[in-house]
Amino acid sequence: MQLLDELHISYEDFGPQSADSVDYPDYAKPVSDGVANGEFDKGILICGTGIGMSIAANKVKGIRCALVHDVFSAKATRCHNDSNILAMGERVIGPGLAREIVQTWLETEFEGGRHTRRIEKITELEQ
Repeated sequence: MQLLDELHISYEDFGPQSADSVDYPDYAKPVSDGVANGEFDKGILICGTGIGMSIAANKVKGIRCALVHDVFSAKATRCHNDSNILAMGERVIGPGLAREIVQTWLETEFEGGRHTRRIEKITELEQ
């Protein structure tokens, strides 16, 4: 969240506020719903591996959540897949790499073109 503050990006923190074990779908849902209904442009989800968060987020219609653990994939998922939620695993990557991934993901734009057609086909799968 320090990076978001430095970049002057407003955000809403849905928690959790402690290190206690929680059920990740309870946190993925409000973020995913907010992105899907247009309340938020993008979302970032973090759990131990990022896997559970990404699975839960992708159950919400309109969400394209990408599980990312490297900078190359962070860029590719925005350029090619127009991902609107980023999921990461805090047990998988350290804070320095997480910061690079988030900054790359936030600063990378969707390329459109042939990728638009592919996104439309993904959207059709939700029907």
